Amino acid sequence: MKKRFCSILLAVTTVLSMTACGVTAPEAAPTAQINEAPTPLTAQPQAEESKADEPEAAPTELAADAITLVMAEVNPLDTIVGMTDQKFKEEVEARSNGSIIIDLQASGVLGSENDVLDSMLGGGGTIDMSRISAFALTSYGGQKSMLLSLPYIFTSREHFWNFATSDLAQVFLQESSENGSGVRGLFYGEEGFRHFFTSYEISGIDSFAGKKIRVSNDPVMNGLVEGLGASPTVVSFGELYSALQTGVVDGAEQPIANYKSNAFPEVAPYMILDGHTLGAIQVVITDEAWNKLSAEQQNVLVEAGKVASQYNREISEKKENEVLEELKADGVTIIEVDDITPWQEAVKPVIEENIKGLEDYYQKIVDMK
Repeated sequence: MKKRFCSILLAVTTVLSMTACGVTAPEAAPTAQINEAPTPLTAQPQAEESKADEPEAAPTELAADAITLVMAEVNPLDTIVGMTDQKFKEEVEARSNGSIIIDLQASGVLGSENDVLDSMLGGGGTIDMSRISAFALTSYGGQKSMLLSLPYIFTSREHFWNFATSDLAQVFLQESSENGSGVRGLFYGEEGFRHFFTSYEISGIDSFAGKKIRVSNDPVMNGLVEGLGASPTVVSFGELYSALQTGVVDGAEQPIANYKSNAFPEVAPYMILDGHTLGAIQVVITDEAWNKLSAEQQNVLVEAGKVASQYNREISEKKENEVLEELKADGVTIIEVDDITPWQEAVKPVIEENIKGLEDYYQKIVDMK
């Protein structure tokens, strides 16, 4: 009996010691399995739903074979043109399922528009695309594009968009490719009317006499500035702020949004709303980059361009009006032009000089208003 009692006591002691040491009872085994796979049981249906949505992973699968196109923009991304660029980038990447990536380099990190065009036309593939001012192609044989920058050719935004959505616009876009320049246009947009701004107080057209006004090296703008009685002075866009600050130039011209985004009001706080040119823009791509794309990918760029162009049309005037009110609130002196006639008369010679041989095209544009 004593022997049996000892056996029972030993068994009880063993169980107690196992419990004290944390040894798990057999009933706890399922808990151990759950700990190894902590995902709740409700996760399984979610996983099935994820598989159903799996096409979203396609861009990742294609990333290794994606074609990257480097795109240059001289202005910041918060400008009208910067926002248009971003819309184009989003549309291209979405419509191509990630097979085309747009590497958008803004704020002039790749140089001025002329620097960018020199690089694109020189070959080498370092820059594939760019958003440029339409008149920038003038120095590269873009005679039709030059017409878009003639003073007062567009009387309103609606006038410009009548052109930009016409068959004639497609003729203009292909000019640079057809003349062997090595780039082709994809779509048009605009960044608002361009106005003069100065570091000195200005009241009207007579205030330009003898002043140095910054221009890019463009015959139309040179003629325009000379017609106003000022001296055209070539300064690269990247150096314009310091040129205004140090008195190298007394004034310049830009669309309203670009004027603010580039901090020009800090050194030139007077703007006169003469609206001498509507800032026509276009996105161009090198023939070399274009030819690397399949027909389907080329179509993606064309269709994305249509969407970006329409987006540009929707935001441009609204953005411009918002910025104009901000400038007034910030203390910039805004001068209205009550009678544009003297300005138009002053620039007639530059118009007559630059439409020679292109009179028919010029008239077609004028008649679209």
